[in-house]
Amino acid sequence: MTTDVRTGMPDPHLSKDMLRSRFFASYSDPAFDAFAPELEHAFEVAWQAYEDARKAPRTRPAGPDFADPAYETSVEWLAAHDAIRAAELQHCDTALPTRFLLVNGSPRSEHTCPGEMSKTWRLVEVARAALTAIQDSECEILDLSRVCSEYGRHIHPCKACFSTSPALCHWPCSCYPNHALGQTNDWMNEIYPMWVAAHGIMVICPVHWYQAPAALKSMMDRLVCADGGNADPSRTHGKDAERAKQLQESWDYPRHLANRVFSVIVHGDSAGTENLRRMLTDWLTDMHLRPAGDIALLDRYVSYYRPYGTSHADLDADAGLFEEVRNAARALHEAATRYRSGQRATGGELQDPRPK
Repeated sequence: MTTDVRTGMPDPHLSKDMLRSRFFASYSDPAFDAFAPELEHAFEVAWQAYEDARKAPRTRPAGPDFADPAYETSVEWLAAHDAIRAAELQHCDTALPTRFLLVNGSPRSEHTCPGEMSKTWRLVEVARAALTAIQDSECEILDLSRVCSEYGRHIHPCKACFSTSPALCHWPCSCYPNHALGQTNDWMNEIYPMWVAAHGIMVICPVHWYQAPAALKSMMDRLVCADGGNADPSRTHGKDAERAKQLQESWDYPRHLANRVFSVIVHGDSAGTENLRRMLTDWLTDMHLRPAGDIALLDRYVSYYRPYGTSHADLDADAGLFEEVRNAARALHEAATRYRSGQRATGGELQDPRPK
């Protein structure tokens, strides 16, 4: 098995003047002019951090639970790791209510340029009402519109570590924060425990140019570490590609979200709903989550080829869609209940001979 590391792409290193230009772009408001000396000092610190590539400036030894207990590990990564472990304990505690995660996949919100709530949000609210009406059920909403409407809220792009080796793709993702590059405030460290704690997950989203909206797609890409990712970065001493490649042949490909159940609801106005519903279903199934049945997988059109300005009124009139969403939520609850009682899908315990 050839595990050589290929290099040779153009160097992205910035000059000090270019970094200065990008650093100060965040402070172009004249209100910051009074703090020019302080900002100059902050820039010099940022420049030195950039030059020294101080990705994780605060570290501590990983500890006895890791292959190399002495390996200096980011304290932020360790906190995310601990949050996932706590969420897993919550997920496995049979004394707790059945837990559902509802994902609002639309970026639209009255708090940004559109000035109006999304139809997706309305469907999320219908699903939440249906689930919380069932005894011993809890719902958490992951509202991805906050990427657009909330200060400093980011889902940074996947860097495709997995394509070097699954062992290089850490669970949770350790690519961020990267303080040297200013890649901070990554939301995924809060999102991972939401997925882990849930027994059932419902993704509701619109079609954007035949595809998933950007924030939803960014989250999807960053969940790759849940599908075979390495929960012990000390085994690769961080991002050592050669070490990771050496682990490839014996990798056990852990499925960190396996056997949770899911529902997908996709809506559009003219085209693309069926293809996106299929793609989302395939993505979740590839991670070994289980569909909650045909009734929980919907693709529908709202205000088909009609004016956008009256689309909420068209949704108001579609009583059938509201009931379909309620039924999808009920089916999700039923499937999650079966899963918690120990029932698994046929073939669910078989090993995949060629995970990818």
